[in-house]
Amino acid sequence: MAYEAVVLFGIFFTADLLFDLITQSKNPLELRTIRQLYLFIVIGVYFTYFWGHGGQTLAMKTWRIKVISTSGQDINFKQACVRYCLSWMWFLPALACNYFFEIKQWPGVIVFATGICLWALTALAGDDQQFLHDTIAKTKLVTLAAPAI
Repeated sequence: MAYEAVVLFGIFFTADLLFDLITQSKNPLELRTIRQLYLFIVIGVYFTYFWGHGGQTLAMKTWRIKVISTSGQDINFKQACVRYCLSWMWFLPALACNYFFEIKQWPGVIVFATGICLWALTALAGDDQQFLHDTIAKTKLVTLAAPAI
């Protein structure tokens, strides 16, 4: 996730700058909902494109991880979209809990970390040790062999 976050920072920053230039917004709270939807789509395009074309994002290539369908084929666009949307479950339940119960500062961080840990535990629920979003999307993560030197 940390490697992916570094790549996403560049994409996110560039896309947000482009949004500001196009809309001429001076205040980040202007058009907030549209901005969030736009960035959600931009990030979704990044993930679905790379997952659908080779099964690996740039960070996944570094760690030799690939996403494939449960049948062993490359995933299709629908699977990539389902996987992307469900991948937000790593964060959304904890963020919603923090928002609705107005949990702030360190307790909010603890709730957020707990949510991530609970979602990670979904990998232990099945026999295939895949995360719940992969099981629902009918995808799986596989580790590729190291290249021969």
